[in-house]
This record gives sequence, structure tokens and C-alpha cells, in this order.
Amino acid sequence: MSKQIGVLRVGALRVGVTALASAAFVASWSSGFIIAKMATVDVGLTTLLVWRFAPLAIVLLVVTVATGGFRGVTRSDLRHQATIGLFAQFGYCVFVYASVGTGIATGTTALIDAIQPLVVATLVGPLLGLRVRGAQWLGLAVGAVGVATVVGSQLAGSSAPPIAYVLPALAMLCLIAGTFVERRSESRLPVVTTLTIHVAVTAAALIVLAAVTGTLAPPASSTFWLAVALSAIVPTLIAYGLYWWLLRRVGITALNALLFLVAPTTALAGNLLLAEPLTGLTLVGFVPCAAGVALVLASEARAARATRAMQAARAMQAARPDPQPLPHRTDQPSSSTPKPATTALTSAR
Repeated sequence: MSKQIGVLRVGALRVGVTALASAAFVASWSSGFIIAKMATVDVGLTTLLVWRFAPLAIVLLVVTVATGGFRGVTRSDLRHQATIGLFAQFGYCVFVYASVGTGIATGTTALIDAIQPLVVATLVGPLLGLRVRGAQWLGLAVGAVGVATVVGSQLAGSSAPPIAYVLPALAMLCLIAGTFVERRSESRLPVVTTLTIHVAVTAAALIVLAAVTGTLAPPASSTFWLAVALSAIVPTLIAYGLYWWLLRRVGITALNALLFLVAPTTALAGNLLLAEPLTGLTLVGFVPCAAGVALVLASEARAARATRAMQAARAMQAARPDPQPLPHRTDQPSSSTPKPATTALTSAR
């Protein structure tokens, strides 16, 4: 009995830790949109981004070199991870910051990014040789209706021109491109090494961009450096660290569901902290978006279960020993020897 109670306590603790980590992940990922909106009021987005990534890149490079994280990393690995970093970090962050800088609500930006699983599963799937199911096409259509509803509800009260809504879409496309390159790559480096390469490449690209645009010099205000520290620690280290930890803990399907929760969380925080509009129509628009993501995730989960079951059946069949032929008996009675009575009884049954 005591052993069973101990197992239950361990299971409850594991569930509790996962739930807390999930909540922290949603909150920390959402904070990236809020910090971007608040910090770029008086400072250019490239100035904030370059000082968010450059010091962090130096720290990560020192830690990775000191711990031998680059040992065994090939040029091909560096090339693939650098490409992923340019899309998933540099391109994504630049377009997100540009989106909120033009006046688009943070929740709307987060929502457009949150439908990434729909687009990846439906449009990128064929490029990766994956079968696209009817539920995934339906999920994409339903999610698109939700996004159109949310964006339409924000146009009247937003200072951003309609063309500016292309920016969060470009941020989403950068994430999709990074996902496409990552799934086609065979390199599987440690998380810290991967993050170091991504951050270092992003910092280098941002330094060039800031130097060209004349926005490299940071202001002397303490609020700027506070925003830099928060953006480097919370949405970068904490959010990305929890992303990889939860990926191994709960799997990609559950993690994509958590990523969608970032959108309403950001919308609520933007309304409370930044007085961004949050109308009833906006809230209604989140419903079909959630339904579309749920359709795609459920379809992927069923396909994953079917694949695992097939792989398990094949593994069991491969592990089953081949039947051995019966040895040839040399003491069989000759045709002239009378058969025992049991043989006749068996044949008569």
C-alpha cells in the first residue's frame, strides 16, 4: 500500500511540475510580444534587438566552448543551424517587432503566428513528403476564418495600415521556413549548442542591419537596459528553454496546443497593460482559430498513434523466432508394423 501511495505522489508531482512549466512557458512566450510593444516606443526595433542578442551570444559562446558543446560539430551542422537561426530567430523577431511597432495589437500578432501548425501541416507537409489529410485542410480553412475575423475586428481601432498585417504573416513564414529546414536536416545537436548558433547568427545579422540603418548606438536610459535584460532572459532563455524541455516532456502535439494559448494570453495582457482593444468580435474570432488548430493536432495525434502501433507490430514480428522444422525420426515403425491403438482413436475423433 505504501509503495502504491509513493507512486501516486510521484505521478502527481510530475503532473504538477509539467502544469507549472506549461503555464510559465505560455506566460514567458507571451511576454516577448508585450516587451516588444513597450520597449520600442522611444527606441528603434533594431537597437533593442541587437543589444538583446549580442551580449547573450557572447555569454552562450563562452559557455558552449567551455563545456565542449562544439565538439564534433561539422560544417554541415553549422550551415544548417545557421540557416534555421536566420529564419526562426532573426527573421521572426524582426518582423514581430516591426508588426507591433506599426500599431498592430500584440494579441493579433501572436494569433497569426499561432496558426503556424495549420500551415506547416497543410502546405509544408507535401514538400516534406507527408500525406495531408482532409481534417488538416478543414482545420486550415476554419483557422483562416478565425484569423480574418480577428484582423477585421482590429482594423477600425488600429493605427496600423492594412498592408502592415503582412508583417506578422512574414514572421510566421520565417518560422515555417525554419521548420522546413530543420525537418530536412539530419543533424541533431545538443539544445545549448543549437541555441548558441541561432543566437550568434542572429546577433551578427542584427549588428550589420543596425550599422547600416544607423541604429547601433544604445541610449543611456535605464529603462532601455531593463527592457534589454528582460527580453534576453524571459522570452529568449526561459521561453526557449521551456520549449525544448516541454518538447521532450509532453511531445510536439501538446506543445503546439500550448503555443496557441499564447495568443489569447497576449491579447488579454495587451488589453490590461497597453489598453489595446479587445472586442467581443475579437474573442469570437479566437474560437474558429482554436477549432482549426485542434482539428490539425487531433489528426496528427491519430496518425502518430497509428504509426507507433504499426512500428510496434513490426518490431514484435521481427523479434519472433522463426519456426524450426521438426527433426526427422529414424525410429518410425515400418509399414508392416501394426499402428498403436492411440493412433486409431485419434483418427476416429
